[in-house]
Amino acid sequence: MCLGVPGRIAEIWDEPSGARMAHVEFPGSAESGPEVRRLCLAYLPDLRIGDYTIAHAGFALTRIDEDSARVTLATMVDYGILDGAP
Repeated sequence: MCLGVPGRIAEIWDEPSGARMAHVEFPGSAESGPEVRRLCLAYLPDLRIGDYTIAHAGFALTRIDEDSARVTLATMVDYGILDGAP
């Protein structure tokens, strides 16, 4: 099963190849803090630092507003899917 966990864009850069990339913070454990993943923004090149996205297979696939991201993360914590506070 694949879960669409919202992540927040923390850094954006352009690779020499022209690919727009980002470091995206996803919720981690209470001990380790957020998990940072490297994603390609080819499908959503207009994303900005602070925006939330849902990703799959290394690509940002959809933008999600902050309120929806927080509600989704809180619900995942309530159901025990994620550890810790969003």
